[in-house]
Amino acid sequence: ASPPTFELNPMKKKILAAKGGRVIIECKPKAAPKPKFSWSKGTELLVNGSRIRIWDDGSLEIINVTKLDEGRYTCFAENNRGKANSTGVLEMTEATRITLAPLNVDVTVGENATMQCIASHDPTLDLTFIWSLNGFVIDFEKEHEHYERNVMV
Repeated sequence: ASPPTFELNPMKKKILAAKGGRVIIECKPKAAPKPKFSWSKGTELLVNGSRIRIWDDGSLEIINVTKLDEGRYTCFAENNRGKANSTGVLEMTEATRITLAPLNVDVTVGENATMQCIASHDPTLDLTFIWSLNGFVIDFEKEHEHYERNVMV
């Protein structure tokens, strides 16, 4: 038996959530017996509602994230041995969107085919394009004789 502690698994200090998306903020203290969980945003105690849900494992889920959801979130864990808390800051980013999706291409065997993909994203984040064929990710380094990636900025 032990009181809750976040020493080995503190909450992330910075949590990013996409505008209009869904975010899960984990709260995973070490404790025995299993603690009861509560959450606050700033000084406001949070309760389950239409957009906010506190899971049995202590995680906090927020759906349809807006700018108003940004702020300091604190998870409180308490059992019969003691209590502890951990805090992180939620920041909203613009959602990544594919603005030009690859189109179907008819090509003669032995000829080259070109496919394009363009996306918009939050300027504070890096963007990585991952291409797959029939559900398998294409490794452009291993398959450089068959596939070529051209990156245009």
